[in-house]
Amino acid sequence: MRITLRLVVALLVTAALLAAGFTFLEIRSERERLAHDLEGRARILAESLEEPLAEALALQELDRLHRLVTRFGNRQRLSALAVYDSTGASIAATPGLSSWRFGAHEQAGAAASQNRSIAAFQRDGAASVHVFTAPLHHAGRTIGAVVLFHDASYIDARLTRIWRDRFLLLLIQAVVITLTTILVVRWSITGPIAKIAEWLKGLRLGDADRPLALPRSGVIGPLAAEVVHLAQSLVTARAAAEEEARLRARQQAVWTPERLREHVREELGGRALYVVSNREPYMHVRNGRVIECRVPAGGVVTALDPVLRACGGIWIASGSGDADRDVTGPDARLPVPPQEPAYTLRRIWLSKEQEEGFYYGFSNEGLWPLSHTIHVRPEFRLRDWVEYREVNELFAETLLDELKAESEPLVLVQDCHFALLPALIKRQRADARVALFWHIPWPNPEAFEICPWKQEILQGLLGADLIGFHLQYHCNNYLATVERLVEARVDWAEFTVERGGHVTRVRPFPISVPFPAPASSAGGERERLLHDLGITCRWLGVGVERIDYTKGIPERFLAIERLLERHPEFIGQFTFVELGAPSRTHIKRYHDLVAEVEQLAARINWRFETKRWKPIVFLKAQHGHDTIRQFYRAADVCLVTSLHDGMNLVAKEFVAARDDEDGVLILSRFAGASQELTDALVVNPYDIEETMTALVQALRMTPQERVARMRRLRQVVREHNVYRWGAELVRGLARLGPVAPAPEEERMPALGA
Repeated sequence: MRITLRLVVALLVTAALLAAGFTFLEIRSERERLAHDLEGRARILAESLEEPLAEALALQELDRLHRLVTRFGNRQRLSALAVYDSTGASIAATPGLSSWRFGAHEQAGAAASQNRSIAAFQRDGAASVHVFTAPLHHAGRTIGAVVLFHDASYIDARLTRIWRDRFLLLLIQAVVITLTTILVVRWSITGPIAKIAEWLKGLRLGDADRPLALPRSGVIGPLAAEVVHLAQSLVTARAAAEEEARLRARQQAVWTPERLREHVREELGGRALYVVSNREPYMHVRNGRVIECRVPAGGVVTALDPVLRACGGIWIASGSGDADRDVTGPDARLPVPPQEPAYTLRRIWLSKEQEEGFYYGFSNEGLWPLSHTIHVRPEFRLRDWVEYREVNELFAETLLDELKAESEPLVLVQDCHFALLPALIKRQRADARVALFWHIPWPNPEAFEICPWKQEILQGLLGADLIGFHLQYHCNNYLATVERLVEARVDWAEFTVERGGHVTRVRPFPISVPFPAPASSAGGERERLLHDLGITCRWLGVGVERIDYTKGIPERFLAIERLLERHPEFIGQFTFVELGAPSRTHIKRYHDLVAEVEQLAARINWRFETKRWKPIVFLKAQHGHDTIRQFYRAADVCLVTSLHDGMNLVAKEFVAARDDEDGVLILSRFAGASQELTDALVVNPYDIEETMTALVQALRMTPQERVARMRRLRQVVREHNVYRWGAELVRGLARLGPVAPAPEEERMPALGA
């Protein structure tokens, strides 16, 4: 209330001062205008009387002069009229007018002697009188003056009325300002603050699911946003502490950001961690005139952002957002995350040619299909390989610049985009400890031999001190490939490769997701989602991924079609929502896949849909994490049917999001996650009948079995979360023994060979 009162008083004082100032200026202008008008009328009247008065005065026709003065002295607002000779002596005047009144004789003498008109305002008691004196001329000489006395009290009345009107207007404004201020303050400030206080009280008392229904814009918007971020952090910390306490009571422990932070501090001894990846953890894009900060989808970002948040360091990545340059300083560095900066993002700018050859060409049309056994022919082009090498060298140069002041730096390289980087780093910084994590499968030796530059890639990777894969199976494939194609000693007992005195360790590190999952919105997601989609159904299925030919989306849709053919009781009852993020669409295979998926969904919907229901809802867009979590929590079944995948974090994200311990996961046996999530319904995605059967089993599963399976799945993800993955990877990197320089690179064939 005191804030409102102070605000009202401040507004009223300001309004009063402004009103007084503007009124003063208005009155001064109005006074000048009225005086100018009055003087103009007096001048016109004086000029019209000059000739007869001057003639009568020159001929000394005093009777005529008195008649003229008497005749014209009773005009509107003209109080009196007088004629004086050139010495200022009164000759004729309106009856009752004293010659000395207002010093008229002196003003007349001055006007006659100076041969000019004189105007002045005089006071007659409370009244105001305008005195105007004009010289009289006859035969080319000044013979006297005429003085006109006008009643100017109407000017004072006009100015007084203006003051009164402005005061009444100010009074009305004061009432309006007071009421408006009270309403606006209560609506925009005190009301929302009261809601925030009530919401925080609910959080303190344990009501973590109640949403904060406040606008995220306007006066209270930034405060509300920060309060939400703070509250979410507190809720997450409380959940982690409670989980830690429960597990400690059972003499177990769960990995949390806090535990990871302490572990990293102990393992690294305060040294920074340098991460290199193609995908940046935060990108800035334009939405109209507003620049938004978004978190790109993908396993690399999901897995590594919590690690960097926990331990700090520098993440080097290529800038991909259309507004990245606008928010990055001249040194291309940016503190992230935006709300709570914990580490530094160093952006590298790639040309269109570099991005085309390095990323879309060699990485995605060459190595990607080569590593995924899905019968898509890899394409290797010399120009792509040239760009791939140049970009690896560019990243190496940037990383070495960051490492100048660091002794025995710890470097973590991500994925197939930088196979050459470990050797490039080790040749310049032999003291660096370099680990590379390969996020996609590693093919068998026969398949890898397809690559024309297999030797260069293997030599680049062997510059690393530690190479990580998701599964032991991928480690075995890699060692078999090295043993077959490189002159090196492979130790299958220790899973190491020794070449030129340098030892590379190969280990499995199954990647995971944060657990507990970020806080979700309040209940009722399912009803809201179905309402927004414009459908009704009993069972809801969901799939989430990039639109990629490795994800088995067409096979999944065919299984749904088969379900409706074989079990018509699900028609009108089961809807599957595919959240597909378009990716690499200017590559023909990906472009064709989008069209294939759209056409397949349209054909199946045409066969079975009704007015208020359709079997498949294909939402093709870049979906935010909050939207995805809502679908995870609302779904009865989640389908992850990759044809071949290193891990697939969607399966683990779905499990982590289900804090209601409900829902069924159908998982491809060719996704790495199937090695851990054994309580999922594991299927062969190529077998449409088997996937259809698993769908029937999931939809008919009893609540008791769903809960039992989900509890066991959540226990796996809880114990093997991303913080544990980060801890094990950092531990493996930090505890490397004395490192030797990478072996000198064998002479590579010419690029045209």
